Amino acid sequence: MTLRAIDHARSGSSIIYKLARSPRKSITSTRSFASSATRWQITHSTDVLIVGSGGAGLSAALRCHMHGLRPLVIEKSDKLGGTTAWSGGGLWVPNNEQHKSRGVQDSEEQALEYLNALIGDVGPASTPERRLAYVRNASKVVDQLSSMGCRWVPTVGMPDYHSDLPGALEDGRSIEPALVNAKELGAWKDFLRPPSIFAGPPMHIYEGIVAAKITSWSGISMLLKILVRWLGHRVMGRDPVALGQALITHLLKANRDRDTEIWRSTVMQSLSLDESGAVTGAIVVRDGEDVRVDAKSIVLSAGGFAKNDEMRRKYHQQPTDAAWSSVTPNDTGEVIQAGIDIGAATALMSEAWWNPTFLNPVNGAPWISFGERGRPGTIIVDSEGKRFLNEAESYNDAGRRFYERDGTAPAIPAWMVMDSKFAKRNPLSLIGPRFRKKDSLRTHFLHEAKTLEELSQKINVDTRNLLATVQRFNGFAKNGRDEDFGRGGTAMDRLAGDAAAAAGPNPNLGTLEKAPFYAIRIYPGDIGTKGGLLTDEHARVLNERGEAIPGLYAAGNTSASVMGRHYAGAGATIGPAVVFAALAVDHAAGSPWKA
Repeated sequence: MTLRAIDHARSGSSIIYKLARSPRKSITSTRSFASSATRWQITHSTDVLIVGSGGAGLSAALRCHMHGLRPLVIEKSDKLGGTTAWSGGGLWVPNNEQHKSRGVQDSEEQALEYLNALIGDVGPASTPERRLAYVRNASKVVDQLSSMGCRWVPTVGMPDYHSDLPGALEDGRSIEPALVNAKELGAWKDFLRPPSIFAGPPMHIYEGIVAAKITSWSGISMLLKILVRWLGHRVMGRDPVALGQALITHLLKANRDRDTEIWRSTVMQSLSLDESGAVTGAIVVRDGEDVRVDAKSIVLSAGGFAKNDEMRRKYHQQPTDAAWSSVTPNDTGEVIQAGIDIGAATALMSEAWWNPTFLNPVNGAPWISFGERGRPGTIIVDSEGKRFLNEAESYNDAGRRFYERDGTAPAIPAWMVMDSKFAKRNPLSLIGPRFRKKDSLRTHFLHEAKTLEELSQKINVDTRNLLATVQRFNGFAKNGRDEDFGRGGTAMDRLAGDAAAAAGPNPNLGTLEKAPFYAIRIYPGDIGTKGGLLTDEHARVLNERGEAIPGLYAAGNTSASVMGRHYAGAGATIGPAVVFAALAVDHAAGSPWKA
């Protein structure tokens, strides 16, 4: 019997659907509930309980419908979408149809060659079986989502982040959701997590990369294209969204069309086991009341612990601070802890999806750094005034370098140093979100000086070393080769380049010569934690003995990443989240994928 929506209305803080179907027999958890049956005045049963409403959770719910299972999605926030809604919304999908239609050639074997070269041996979080599961099923999961109404476009020109490794592609594995009218959600539009402080006219990922070079003709023309398209949508009464907001809109609409039951402002307190150790449900708090939810299977997909300072101090290298993370405030790790409490193993708990980050001095909000680090006319130095990284490399690798360097010389925070040529071509890099330049100077977000000597004194960096570093770097820029860190040597580096501003043949290298000079503090922030519950190729949560805990699955940042300590390409966070969420439901439905 199928679900039928009779009514959808706001009830308290939840989306409630009345279901026209016969009630299911409740599943009893003898260990947790048999001795206190009278305590639970409210109970609910479902086939699959899904914790979290980001890309993984909403994809898992759609997969349930494919198998004829009844999902219940719970979300601790009153808004849906999690950090996915704040993200670029991309998926890293080897051998995908979106790029094949452009003539890109890829294969399962080539993608595995790349992942194996990139990840290496990082233990059970990224076994050969898990890598194969991801590569073999990624495009199939995307195609299934397409059949349910999700629309995709290729992220043109986006290379794998380590395009110099065997099996890598310089274009062809990253896809993203098509722009979509958020009004298609109807009443559910009010439940969509609003954009972060970086909101603006909707654009695709590559469009944003080009438009960021705002003083170039290509940047200006791209920005005009984006604005004209946006205004056209608005004139037609549409509310277009892109990136992570578009992904969540596509997934939410597909779930709405299938009457998925979603409870907002609902927090999972604990998991319940029977006497055999199988997970049989959970205790959740909904509208201030404890509810016993009985389920045949549970998929944990509620993010990581990036906003939990206690867990960061326990697991991460120091110094660390939740304020440096660009995830939603709800990313606090209690779902991971619930798994640990019943004996689940963990892996990669010291890792995150690193991203160099600026901090807004007015409200403390993080502002992630992308392309500006690798453009001509800027370098990053530690407190000794020395470079310690390829500034143009992928954000994950760049963020890791801060911690690697900090063991030798203080590098947290470090300083991004620029000259006035850079400032004129990249004016937005000198002002925090919604700042004016004079406000950036007044709040000491930005430091300005007439000479490098004066700048070094203002930011308390060794003057002699800074002068020597800049002199050496200027020589590299003129010759077109970074002899220290290889900046500009890969397709990923060059994506951030600006050939018109370069001092020589390398689009990422430009001299720092023209006063005034500027500096901004930069921290090893992140876009989420990477460690979590250990899972296998079916997304089953494993215990400390390596055995699957019956009925329990995890995906997304709640699980330890198949990417290990690395980042394959744009969408390597959400891609595995969506794919392993689907594989979890496949296994729960008795239809596991086979190698």
